[in-house]
Amino acid sequence: MSRKPKHELENNKLNKRLRHAVGDAVNDFNMIENGDKIMVCLSGGKDSYALLDILRQLQASAPVDFDLLAVNLDQKQPGFPEHVLPEYLQSIGVPYKIIEEDTYSVVKRVIGEGKTTCSLCSRLRRGVLYRAAKESGCTKIALGHHRDDILETLFLNMFYGGKLKAMPPKLVSDNGEHIVIRPLAYVKEKDLARYAGLKQFPIIPCNLCGSQPNLQRQVIKEMLQDWDKRFPGRIESMFAALQNVVPSHLADTGLFDFAGLQRGQKLKHGGDLAFDKEILPPRFSDGLRAENGETILPAAAPKKVINILASKPQ
Repeated sequence: MSRKPKHELENNKLNKRLRHAVGDAVNDFNMIENGDKIMVCLSGGKDSYALLDILRQLQASAPVDFDLLAVNLDQKQPGFPEHVLPEYLQSIGVPYKIIEEDTYSVVKRVIGEGKTTCSLCSRLRRGVLYRAAKESGCTKIALGHHRDDILETLFLNMFYGGKLKAMPPKLVSDNGEHIVIRPLAYVKEKDLARYAGLKQFPIIPCNLCGSQPNLQRQVIKEMLQDWDKRFPGRIESMFAALQNVVPSHLADTGLFDFAGLQRGQKLKHGGDLAFDKEILPPRFSDGLRAENGETILPAAAPKKVINILASKPQ
């Protein structure tokens, strides 16, 4: 009996892991419902290519019926290869729409030389895509943000914005008319990079912001990558924390009634223990420890969080 080559087995394992992670996110947040028409925002980067590819796989096997529409915004960046995406989408037989809108010139005119363009570029792009979703009758807008993007946003908001806020896997759009979903919320960026290489997606670089090496997001990204190398499990622990929030042990008076707190009151997550004794279930003890050797997830972590981590082999 013939055996499959090792690289083929590894590729199949990666594909299965990505599908499982996307399926978990879709189910956990009820991202896709029967009859949905999902606009998949395709930038030409590895993340959006993988998003479309995996959603197509789920579309073929999911118990609900939904349609996909790939949409690309041609921002008229100099040298943008306009033929790449149409040729790719035609080759795989996916319905698509290319929107031409010169947001590049707007950004260059408004943002001074040497300043960060991402914020304005993102707002302009999002507005165009919202309009396109409405015109196309789409019920959901799927974005290619992954787990690392979500954590980077968390630290950006803490370090520079003074907010404990990240990127949610599902949220209503800024104009209130659409549901925005992030099916890659549980997926590691390094897995997406490897997957893109295996699938040989025709990657299109973003030349608009490629000359901004000192972006705050890039600094955060490098910090997280360094932690991931030096302290295995730290990234998983931080992402789990986003799903295991204890308002009574923070300091937001809008989330918890600190003023009305009374002696003898029983709190959902317990009283002041100074420091939690963090004990990880035996099956998660390997590779999920802090640099001081102690475990980094509480035994009382919700079953949902533990299941998510169980589906992500290290």
